[in-house]
Amino acid sequence: MSTNHLTSTHSAGLILDMDGTLMQGNHPLPGLAQLFNFLHQNNIPYIIATNNAQHSAQDYQEKLARCGVHVGEDHILTSAMATASTLQGQLPQGAAIYVIGRPALVSALQTAGFVILTDASEPAAAVIVGGDPYLTYDKLKHATLLIQRGARFIGTNPDLVYPTEEGLVPECGTTLAALQAATGIRPLVIGKPEPILFNLAADRLGTAPGNTFVVGDRLETDILGGKNAGYKTILVTTGVDRLSSISEKAIHPDFIVPDLFELMVLLHELF
Repeated sequence: MSTNHLTSTHSAGLILDMDGTLMQGNHPLPGLAQLFNFLHQNNIPYIIATNNAQHSAQDYQEKLARCGVHVGEDHILTSAMATASTLQGQLPQGAAIYVIGRPALVSALQTAGFVILTDASEPAAAVIVGGDPYLTYDKLKHATLLIQRGARFIGTNPDLVYPTEEGLVPECGTTLAALQAATGIRPLVIGKPEPILFNLAADRLGTAPGNTFVVGDRLETDILGGKNAGYKTILVTTGVDRLSSISEKAIHPDFIVPDLFELMVLLHELF
């Protein structure tokens, strides 16, 4: 395993995944508190960038605090936040949109100045889809009708499932697949593996892709997306993908670690 050092710790940073990498549902993965102590003590810049749009930055801040980890909201970037930021540059202020998703996504879009529709009775500039554990037929119907009428089709992330204490459960990508099947329209995806979320995180860090590591548990999103966008990648085999997945999916991270303790050992070598 290569252990080439970065050119400068002041120009290097980490983009950390959340679910399956740092936490499993509401439970911290072993080594979580020690990892953040290590990052803070060594002044290693980091952003937690998650595809999950069901929780706000404050929600994640509070969840981590309950595990003894204290991070500022400015260290957390969700796909809901990235979606709202991206659409601000693409849609007129005050545009009407229809949203499938949790309150955190709705709040991010309202804060960005958009008007939220409740059904398909009025035209929408866009349909925004995030993970929604309360998904109903009516929500799918309204979204389908609006997309068929020309509304832009936007997904916060493509993840079909996400890890919880119960196992892998449906995420945003499952809903996107249903709507694509119903409309024949492919969504624009904001989250990983697309480069938007990575690049917003790197902008916050002030680091270049070649000097920034993406750390995550999913080969198709964290690792492939990071590599395609020019970042170095570290797979942590605590969530969705294992060692066996690498040959099966033919996606090869730059580094592989079994847990957060070994991640600290690797980061000590790299930084």
